[in-house]
Amino acid sequence: MKSQFWSRIAYACGTFGHDFFYAMIGTYFMIFVTSNLFHSEDPTHDAYMIGIVTTIILVLRIGELFIDPFIGNTIDKTKTRWGKFKPWVIAGAFVAAITLAVLFTDMGGLTMSNPMAYLVAFAIIYLIMDVFYSAKDVAIWSMIPALSFDSHEREITATFARIGSVFGGQLVTILVMPIVLYFSANQNGGAGDPTGWFAFAAIGGGIATLGAIILGIGTKEQDSALRENKQETTFSEVFSILIKNDQLLWVACAYLVFGLGQNLINNLNLYYFIYVLGDASKFSFLGVINVIIGLLAVALFPTLTQKFSRRKLFFASISIMLVAVILYALAGTNVAMTLFAAGLFALPQPLIFLVVLMTITDTVEYGQLKLGHRDEALCLCVRPLVDKLAGAITSGIIGIVAIWVGMTAGATADTITPENLTHFKYVMFIAPFVFIVLGAILYRAKVTLTEREHARIVLELEEKWEEMNQ
Repeated sequence: MKSQFWSRIAYACGTFGHDFFYAMIGTYFMIFVTSNLFHSEDPTHDAYMIGIVTTIILVLRIGELFIDPFIGNTIDKTKTRWGKFKPWVIAGAFVAAITLAVLFTDMGGLTMSNPMAYLVAFAIIYLIMDVFYSAKDVAIWSMIPALSFDSHEREITATFARIGSVFGGQLVTILVMPIVLYFSANQNGGAGDPTGWFAFAAIGGGIATLGAIILGIGTKEQDSALRENKQETTFSEVFSILIKNDQLLWVACAYLVFGLGQNLINNLNLYYFIYVLGDASKFSFLGVINVIIGLLAVALFPTLTQKFSRRKLFFASISIMLVAVILYALAGTNVAMTLFAAGLFALPQPLIFLVVLMTITDTVEYGQLKLGHRDEALCLCVRPLVDKLAGAITSGIIGIVAIWVGMTAGATADTITPENLTHFKYVMFIAPFVFIVLGAILYRAKVTLTEREHARIVLELEEKWEEMNQ
C-alpha cells in the first residue's frame, strides 16, 4: 500500500509538469504571439504575420490528428525493461521543452530580417514540438488502464493524477505574469517583453521535464494476462479499430464540442484582464482561486461519483459552468465579480475532465470485448487528440479575434473601442455558452457506457479468458 501511494505521488508529479506545459502551449503561447512576437512599425504587416502563424498552428494540429492514432499504436507495441509508456513520457518532455523555448523567441530577429525564413523555421520546430508533446501526452494518460482494471481504483489513481495536473495547470495562471514582468525590461502595457516570455517558457519546460523524470522513476505498470492482445493491431487497422469503438467516438465528439466552449473562455481570460479590466496583475488572483477550488473538486471526485454516478456529476458540472458564463458576461469591469465568475467557471472543469477520462479509459475493455483487441494507448490517445483539435480551433479563433478587436502589440484597455469590446464579448461568452450546451446534449443522447456496464464487461472478459485457458 505504501509503494502504491508513492507511485501515485510520482504519477501526480508527472501530470503536474505535463499540464503546466499544456497551459503554456494552449493558452499563453498565442498571447505571446499576438502581444510580443511581431512589433514592427507596420501594424498591417504584424497582423498579417499573426494570421499566418495562427494558420500554420491550425493546419499542423489538424494534420496531426491523423498522426496521433499511429503514435498510440506505436506506444502499444513498445516493449522495454521500463514498460511501454515511461520512455515516451521522458523523451517527449525533453524534446518538447527545448523546442517550445525556441518558439518563445523571434529566432534571432528573423521575424524582422527574414519573415519567410522565420515562418518556415517556425512550422518545422512547432511540428517537432507538437509530435513529441503528443507522444508524451498519449503515454502519460494511457498508463491509467495499465495500473488497474477496477473502475473505482482507476478513479482514485486518476484523482491523484488530476490533482497534480490541476495544480500544474493553474499554477501557470499564478506565475505567468509575475515571471514575465520580472524578467521584462519593458512592461509593454502589462503584457511584458520577449525576454520575459522566453524566461517563462524556459522555466516551464524545466518543470515539465523534471515531473516526467519523477514519474519515470516512481511508477510501475501492472502485469496482467488481460493486457496481452490476442493479436497485434497493425497500422492499417488503426482507424478501423477506432471507428468500430462507437462509445469511444461518441465520447470524443461530445467532448470536442464542449471543449470548444471551455477553451474559448479559458484562453481569453488573460485578454479580459489586460484589455477589459486593464490590470493584468489581478490575473494571478484568479490562478490562486483556481488552484484552491480545482484541488478541492478533484479530491471530492471519487466520493461524488460513488454517491451520484459519473453521468449525474457531468450534467451538474455543466449546469454550474453555464451559470458562471452568464455571471461572467455581466461582470463588466468589476474585478471581484470577474474573479468570482471566472473561478466558478473553472470549478467543475476538473470533474468533467475526469468523467470523460474515466469513460474513455473504460472504452479500452469495451473495445476489447467487442473487437477482440486490447489497445490501451490507441484508445487513450483520443482524449489528447480531441483536446488538441479543440485547442487548435480555438487558437485560430483567438488569433483572428485579437486582430479583429485590436488586442495586439501596443494596445491597452484605453485603446479598445466600445464596438470592439462588444465583439470580443460575443466571442468570449455567447459562442462558448452554445458550444457547452450542444456538447451536453450530444453526451446525453449517445454515451451509454456507465460504471455498471463497464463492470459487467470486465467480468465477461475474465470469464472468456478463463475459458480460453482451460
